Amino acid sequence: MPDIIISHPSQRIEGEIALGGSKSITNRAYIIRALCNHDFEITNASQSDDSRSLLQLLTQKQGVLDAGHAGTTFRFLTAYLAFKEGSQVLTGSSRMLQRPIGPLVDALRQLGANITYLEKEGYPPIRIDEVRRQSNNSVVLPADISSQFISALLMIGPTLPDGLEIQLTGELVSEPYLRMTVDMMAVFGVEVQWENNRLLVPPQTYQARPYVVEADWSSASYYFAMAALAKRAKIVLKGLFLPSIQGDSGIANIAENFGVKTTVDDEGSLIIEKQEDKAPGLFEYDFVQQPDIAQTVFALCAGLGTAGLFAGLQTLRIKETDRIAAMQQELAKAGVFLSKVPSRFHKNSEDELYMQEGKAHFNDIPVFETYHDHRMAMALAPLALLHEIVIRDASVVSKSYPQFWSDINSLGFETKEA
Repeated sequence: MPDIIISHPSQRIEGEIALGGSKSITNRAYIIRALCNHDFEITNASQSDDSRSLLQLLTQKQGVLDAGHAGTTFRFLTAYLAFKEGSQVLTGSSRMLQRPIGPLVDALRQLGANITYLEKEGYPPIRIDEVRRQSNNSVVLPADISSQFISALLMIGPTLPDGLEIQLTGELVSEPYLRMTVDMMAVFGVEVQWENNRLLVPPQTYQARPYVVEADWSSASYYFAMAALAKRAKIVLKGLFLPSIQGDSGIANIAENFGVKTTVDDEGSLIIEKQEDKAPGLFEYDFVQQPDIAQTVFALCAGLGTAGLFAGLQTLRIKETDRIAAMQQELAKAGVFLSKVPSRFHKNSEDELYMQEGKAHFNDIPVFETYHDHRMAMALAPLALLHEIVIRDASVVSKSYPQFWSDINSLGFETKEA
C-alpha cells in the first residue's frame, strides 16, 4: 500500500472490531509446538507478517533463514536452533542487522551452543552449528535487556538434558511478557520456578493440547486512543480477555484517565466508551512493563494537549526503529515536543525521564513517516480525528495487524491514496 491520507468527518465512532490473535502469544505457541513431541491445533493464530515468518522458518530445516524485520522471530529462532541438528545461517533486514543479539548469543554459548557472527560482533547475521551436548545449565543475564532474550531461553529450557537456570541481575523490564511465557509453558505442562530474579526450569516434556490465542491487546490500544480523541465513541472489541496475560491490557486503566471506560458484556466482548471530555494537565507513567503502548500514549497526550512525564522507555531505542527519536521527529510536526529530562532535575532517580509538552495543531496536512515501524503508523493514525493526516508506507502495519486500515474504515475513518 502506498502513502495514504486519513480523515474522520464526524469525529464520532461507533462499531465492532474482531481483533486478530496476539502476535506475542502466537509466536510463543509456535515455538512451544515445535519443541513438543506431538502436533496440536492453534486457533485464532495471528496473521501478522512476524507470525507468518516464524511459522514458515520453523519448517525450513537448512540453509539461510531470513527473519526480515521480525525481531521476535529472530530471537526465538536463535535459541530454538541452538541445540538442533544441522547448521543454519540466520539473517534479517538491514534494520535487523542493527539490532543487538549479543546477550542472547552469549547466554547460549554459556550453555554450549556453537554460534558465530558473520559480520559485526554482537549483531546478525549469525551461523548456528550443531553441538553434541549441553555443557552447562546456568546463565547470568542483565534483567534490563529485551524480555524476548529471556523468553527465548526459557522456552528451550525444559528440552535441554540438564534443564536451565537463569539468574537475572538488575531491574527487570517488560515483566508481563516474561509472565506470559511462563504462564503459557504451564498450559503445556511445564513448570518454571521463579523466585526473585532466579528462574529454574528442570528437564521436562511439553504436553500437546489444542490452544486458542487471545486477541491482541497491543492492537486494541489504538482504539482506546481513538475513543479518547473522539467527540463520542462506543467500540466493541471481540476476543479480548480481562484479566489478561498480556501486559498491554494496561491500556484500559490508562485510558480511564482520559475519560474512557471499559466494560465486559454478557458475551465476553469488551466495550470501550468515551464518557466525558477529560484531558488531565499532566500524565505520568512508567512504561517499563508495557513499552509497546508508549507511542500510542504519546500520540494520545499530544492530541489532547496533556503534558507527559514518562519513564521506562529504555528498550524503545532497539525496536524496529529508535522509537523515541522517531516520535520526537514526528510529533514535532504537530508542534508537540518530547524531550529527555536532564539528570540534574531527578537526582534521586537513575531512570531516564522524558517530558512531553504541547497540543497537536496543524497548519497544513502533516506527513508522518513510519520508519518501517508498524507501531508508528498505528499510534499516529488516531490523530486523524483532529485533522487530515498522511501516513507514509501504510502497508507497514502488516507486521502485526494486516487489517488495521480496513478495520478503522468500518469506524468511519476515510483513507485514500496520497
